[in-house]
Amino acid sequence: MTDMPPSRDRRRPSGRPPSKLAAPSRLDATLLDRLSARPAWMHTVLLRRIAAGVLAVCAVALFARDAAADDHVVVVVAARDLTPGVQLTVGDVELREYAPSSVPDGAITDVDDASARTLAGPIRAGEPLTDVRLLSSRLAEAITDTADARVVPVRLGDPGVTELLRSGDVVDVLTVGNGDDDKSPRILATEAVVVLVSADTAQQRGSDRVVLIAMSANDATTVAGASLTSSLTVTLR
Repeated sequence: MTDMPPSRDRRRPSGRPPSKLAAPSRLDATLLDRLSARPAWMHTVLLRRIAAGVLAVCAVALFARDAAADDHVVVVVAARDLTPGVQLTVGDVELREYAPSSVPDGAITDVDDASARTLAGPIRAGEPLTDVRLLSSRLAEAITDTADARVVPVRLGDPGVTELLRSGDVVDVLTVGNGDDDKSPRILATEAVVVLVSADTAQQRGSDRVVLIAMSANDATTVAGASLTSSLTVTLR
């Protein structure tokens, strides 16, 4: 009787290691295992989302950089300490960047607008120049609150009065006589404002010193005309 070949046991003996690595369970799988187990189309979608996120971050960074670069204003500032009455030159000023919130109203942004202009008040190095720091009709309007105000240069008859005046003083301008026999005082302008008193130098002393006074346009015409024929003085309010 022919011996029958022993039947093969298809069950793997207990405790015997598998011939191939078993797939890790869902609890033990790493991120790489989970990604590799996904379909290929899911990998493409994931990569596209990552690329879109990177591009969005780059766009935000570029926008923030451009916004920061544009978020400034170039203004004209004093290159050194300056005194009133100085006629500005290119060497007296320089350009500097400021944040918009730090720029004062009326700031000068062009060097040409400041060159050859006379400074109406003292200014420190690095301080922005504004329109009310320079002699102009804008300055006269700002300090007198009158739309048609003008600045008139006056030489007072009494040098002692000139010594007493300071920028910002409110005065009345008077004349004693008009070139005729009439010597009674006559008021030419009221509530005028002293803008600047010229410096006391060797070349300009006493009655040669000039006082710049802001007043209305009508008063400015009257005072300027009277200064040609009469001695002027002021009273302080």
